[in-house]
Amino acid sequence: MISLTDSQKIGMGLTGFGVFFLFFGMMLFFDKALLAIGNILFVSGLSFVIGLERTFRFFFQRHKAKATSFFLGGVFVVLIGWPIIGVVLEIYGFFLLFRGFFPVAVGFIRRVPVLGSLLSLPGISTLVDKIGESNTMV
Repeated sequence: MISLTDSQKIGMGLTGFGVFFLFFGMMLFFDKALLAIGNILFVSGLSFVIGLERTFRFFFQRHKAKATSFFLGGVFVVLIGWPIIGVVLEIYGFFLLFRGFFPVAVGFIRRVPVLGSLLSLPGISTLVDKIGESNTMV
């Protein structure tokens, strides 16, 4: 079992609530207030989980400048009141930021008994293989 500090536990809770509010905001036809709360909770939870310094180092690397600008720009656009455009920008920035993590996640999911068999279905396997390659979403 992984031991977490108290601030990491708080961060996990904030991140979880952030994802919940983002999902709920999208389900309620892109509600501005819920999406804004979800964005703030997600980003603050991430900084609690990995630390403030590591969060800044992650977001503000030179080769991730485009991804960071799309993600944080999307957060800003949602906060000023254009939720659909902001969410599209955020999703694109999220995929650019975390594209190095996708091969690891796909490899893990393929080892899960039920999900692994679903990912090996003919139509899904080609899509998952494309997502699993780290260089395809440039």
